[in-house]
Amino acid sequence: MEEFYRISRLPPYVFAVVNELKDAARHRGEDIIDFGMGNPDQPTPQHIVDKLCEAARQGRNHRYSVSRGINGLRKAICAYYARRFGVELDPDSEAIVSIGSKEGYSHLALAITTPGDSVLVPNPTYPIHGYAFVLAGADIRHVPLCRTTDFFEELKQAMAKSWPRPKVLVINFPSNPTAMVVDLPFYEKVVEFAKEHDLFVLSDIAYSEICFDDYQCPSMLQVPGAKDCVIEFYTLSKTYNMPGWRVGFAVGNKRLVRALTRIKSYLDYGMFQPIQIAAAVALNGPQECVEDIRQLYQSRRDVLVDGLQRAGWQIEKPKASMFVWAQIPEEYRKLGSLEFSKLLLKEAQVAVSPGIGFGQYGDEFVRIAMIENEARTRQAIRNIKKFFHAGADVRA
Repeated sequence: MEEFYRISRLPPYVFAVVNELKDAARHRGEDIIDFGMGNPDQPTPQHIVDKLCEAARQGRNHRYSVSRGINGLRKAICAYYARRFGVELDPDSEAIVSIGSKEGYSHLALAITTPGDSVLVPNPTYPIHGYAFVLAGADIRHVPLCRTTDFFEELKQAMAKSWPRPKVLVINFPSNPTAMVVDLPFYEKVVEFAKEHDLFVLSDIAYSEICFDDYQCPSMLQVPGAKDCVIEFYTLSKTYNMPGWRVGFAVGNKRLVRALTRIKSYLDYGMFQPIQIAAAVALNGPQECVEDIRQLYQSRRDVLVDGLQRAGWQIEKPKASMFVWAQIPEEYRKLGSLEFSKLLLKEAQVAVSPGIGFGQYGDEFVRIAMIENEARTRQAIRNIKKFFHAGADVRA
């Protein structure tokens, strides 16, 4: 059967292979410790849930909402950016609510892309960063983002070799999957490059509040003049343990915010209003819960990385995000990330995400999400250590 055009532009879903094996193992009764999807496992802070319940009891909140988000939430978003980053925003023209940042990002790609456009996307990166534009009809120019390469040199080369000239640059720090971080001078260079080459920049800072070892994530909008070309995407999923609520937003360049507002006005009526009211309380209310969440991930990071290092897997501790980007041990590296992930699942009952799913430059790595509690994490470490010690017998 002939595939539909846009579906035919998508590659096979690599993660589905591991997911199917994981489900099959569980059906056999195996206890699989799952570090695959970056899905926070802790409940949403109680004061946010309480506000949702209170708002949901009021019938006036049950009607259609507005696609760009209620006024109170857009004001809360702008107040948050002023407190957190020192960035002043106009809630009417520089902020828009989205049904999770993924929805807003994807619909903006659809709004601003003409078939045949060229877009610069880091590699490896979160799949939607590239495939939202692929689905919109664009061609992707991959920019290697590795610890062994100079990103700006790679960016210059990609720009020089691209025709038609790219119109969009995607940036994501703290990075998913690599957990790489940057400072404000890096963003200053990005903005300068974008203005020189007439690029829009889509910045994703989903993990900005999950930072460790005194690192503080900046916003690209802190760079003077960034609003001329930058729109930034944010989500409450990780900051406030609200993944299933699907609350995100975009702020920055007025033209891009207007484009997203226009296309969303045709596609949705926004989120259930009580969710938006509770999201405003999350942003405006007490922030101790954010620090508690950050400390939880830091503790899990230390248990995971320290334990794997003792098991013989030398991994660098990330300074941010809820992920460890782990280079496959040398003796297994030739397998590639998909086969290594399958082997880890089979022999150690541990599920991770193969790096190839995030781009060709990720194939020597796996992504480990810090979504299991410390007891389960220690069990996973014991399983992996046992697997390594039996390596000669199980190595493919």
